[in-house]
Amino acid sequence: MNEAEDAAAEEDGERGERIAKWLARAGVASRRDAERMIAEGRVKLDGKVVGKPATFVQPGQAVLVDNRPVANAQRTRLFRYHKPDGLVTTHRDEKGRKTVFDALPPGLPRLISVGRLDLTSEGLLLLTNDGALARRLELPSNGWIRRYRVRVNGDVDEGVLASLGSGIIVDGVRYAPIEAGLDSRKGANAWLTVALQEGRNREIRRVMEYLGLTVNRLIRVSYGPFQLGALPAGAVEEVNAKVMREQLGVKEEAPPRRRASPRPDEG
Repeated sequence: MNEAEDAAAEEDGERGERIAKWLARAGVASRRDAERMIAEGRVKLDGKVVGKPATFVQPGQAVLVDNRPVANAQRTRLFRYHKPDGLVTTHRDEKGRKTVFDALPPGLPRLISVGRLDLTSEGLLLLTNDGALARRLELPSNGWIRRYRVRVNGDVDEGVLASLGSGIIVDGVRYAPIEAGLDSRKGANAWLTVALQEGRNREIRRVMEYLGLTVNRLIRVSYGPFQLGALPAGAVEEVNAKVMREQLGVKEEAPPRRRASPRPDEG
């Protein structure tokens, strides 16, 4: 950081914290979504509607989103969650479908997801109470590999799978290199291991469909250094302090790792 940046940071510190960043750290939303909320007039500071994301929050000031008070940002926490099939990765669904956040065990802080998994996709979903951290973990620039186990129906050509390593264009959309390999076949179905960095919306399904294959099961088994492992479907486990320090540079202490079981009515 140069002298000009130091001076700007010091000035910001004296004025407080920019409200979009404050909302992100409080786990309300990513900074980008917080800025959208501000533009929509949904955020108030000490009873007045906030007109711009450059507004600063001082300690002790009251922040409301949709007329509901927002608690001060807590220490950063990160969780691994084994998402089952049939849940939407949003806080609210316009079609009334059950969401990931409806199904989480009780006693957790307000959380947001790091990226998403489709309704019928399963496996590892990272959750955090820090919107700024969520955004950082989603950026392709961090180089993290997302790895999946994918069951497909159709005739698998291993040579074509290998060619995905050079990238592919589907319906005018260019996808970055994808690592894909055949693990096993059983009848008309086959299991593949697929790894990618970019992780665009429905990327694996669209690419496989282009290859004449139908995805009938998709399980994310890792996201960067974080593994699904033996975490049961519907369970959530907090990432411990040592891993947070080593992988993310987060210095806040976290409590010992704990595992919560699914709610009884989740089956």
